[in-house]
Amino acid sequence: MTGREIRPDERFAQALSSARHAEEFGYDAVALGERHAGALLSSGVGVLLGAIAATTTRVRLQTGVSVLSIHDPLRIAEDYATVDQLSRGRLELVIGKGNELRQLPMFGIGNGDQWDALSEKYELLRRLWREENVTWEGRFRGALNDVTSLPRPFAGAPRVWHGSATTLTSAELAAKWGDPLFSANAIQPRDNYTVLIDHYRNEYANHGHDPRFAYVAAGAGFLYLADTTQEAREAFGPTYEKIVAYFNQPGNHTPGNDMTFKNIDDAIARGPVLVGSPQQIAEKILWFHEGFGHDLQSFSLPTMIPHEQQLDMLERLASEVIPVVRKAAPTTLWGEDDPYGTRPAVHGRSTADAAAEIAKTSRDTHAGDGGEDKTHRHD
Repeated sequence: MTGREIRPDERFAQALSSARHAEEFGYDAVALGERHAGALLSSGVGVLLGAIAATTTRVRLQTGVSVLSIHDPLRIAEDYATVDQLSRGRLELVIGKGNELRQLPMFGIGNGDQWDALSEKYELLRRLWREENVTWEGRFRGALNDVTSLPRPFAGAPRVWHGSATTLTSAELAAKWGDPLFSANAIQPRDNYTVLIDHYRNEYANHGHDPRFAYVAAGAGFLYLADTTQEAREAFGPTYEKIVAYFNQPGNHTPGNDMTFKNIDDAIARGPVLVGSPQQIAEKILWFHEGFGHDLQSFSLPTMIPHEQQLDMLERLASEVIPVVRKAAPTTLWGEDDPYGTRPAVHGRSTADAAAEIAKTSRDTHAGDGGEDKTHRHD
């Protein structure tokens, strides 16, 4: 840590740079988290993902998570369908109720209502992305009458993952709809998350879904890669412990969800952080895989260190760790056997057809009264 506060414009530029380099280095996806309380710059996730969509061509775009419990699902449908169009079908939304109590009253959600709000709003989001002329009435937003959200997604509804930190509720919601699960794997021992993932897979099968598509992702806390684990421990340890102290302050997390690994040695030995040498980090990910059998591994860049150092770690992880993990733990996620693996073609049209439709729509967009844009669809 340098002690210099990064300006918002610098931080956003760094996020764009990291995404472009992730694509260059061969990563499958990039994700942005969302919070609305505290000293964080992660409130306008859709805007930043749109910028990333415009400056990349291959890498998938994810949220980590989109806090659907506090938002209007109609606006989420519109905003992220826009990102999906900009990216030519590369969006995969990750939703959750959020791990931040202070943001609930900011959006009119009472503490204790976030789970019901998430369930209701997700059901509406599904309909908005799959149906036109939607009529709907619920508890957490006003009724809709004959509403079609615009723009439509690029090529059918994007895949939605369900983020789950510590409770079974999101896992059960994912299983109900046949969606994949994104385990936070960030603050508790591995075995706690294994219970959650096993419960998800059981419920997924109980709902009659094909178990081949019960995909699971897992988080990992922060990445800090160095030549040796001791070097990584000494360099990142003080920063890690400051992060834990900040996170565990009252109001910065949901009560009961505090970080249990309070020093760097414990976090390296038993916790979710990826701190160490390339060999140590590969072994750690595969240790996660022994417990989870997961298909996708995520991690957080340590944005409190110089950006150039972050990019160096990103490149080394891609060249020295990921090939080892991919060989030892193969998956069908995003492959030929995955229904979303070749999106958008699997949704009924080719990429070329979809691009042609976008071009046609663009030609038929004009400025209306007061300079407001009005787009005419051509189905």
